[in-house]
Amino acid sequence: METQQEYKDRIQLPFTFDVDRLLKEAHDLKKEHYEYYKVIPLRSPAHLVDASIPFPPPADDYADGTWCDWMDTAAMEKSPYLKSVVSRFEEYTKVHLVRLLFLAPNSVVQEHTDPTLALEEEKSMIRLTIPIDNNEGVEFYLNNTMVPMKVGECWYLRLSDPHRVINNGSSDRINLTIDVIPNDKIIELIEKAS
Repeated sequence: METQQEYKDRIQLPFTFDVDRLLKEAHDLKKEHYEYYKVIPLRSPAHLVDASIPFPPPADDYADGTWCDWMDTAAMEKSPYLKSVVSRFEEYTKVHLVRLLFLAPNSVVQEHTDPTLALEEEKSMIRLTIPIDNNEGVEFYLNNTMVPMKVGECWYLRLSDPHRVINNGSSDRINLTIDVIPNDKIIELIEKAS
């Protein structure tokens, strides 16, 4: 009987990205003020991007990214560098949901789990995280230990485990998140990085 591979809860992948270009495009997209948390979708379910695409039938399992087609949003089309970053991962696997996540200064994301975001989960997606702006007051905890993510790096995090974010700084915490289907290529990349 095959045993399931045990993965670490955090793995830095062998990618780095141009932080200045990421920051510029993220700030160009963030037009209005927000109070706590802001999400800018860059790739979303196609029927949410283009009203002419029919709504897909209900899914048995929304963690299985094949329940709908995925499409770049207008925000992605305005952001050539962000689009090129995402395309790097399309060399490895199918990319689904892509978002910019802004957490306002002096804000907290309470501890929670995302049950389907881990390599160990059957029919899972995995989320790759690229910090764009992590001021000195930003702390990301996974399993009660801080993850030392630096801007421009790329991380796989096992988000089915408890995690929380604290932004005690004076500026936004900005992350680019890329949800992908785990396949042999991306799993090999993660295993080599670990």
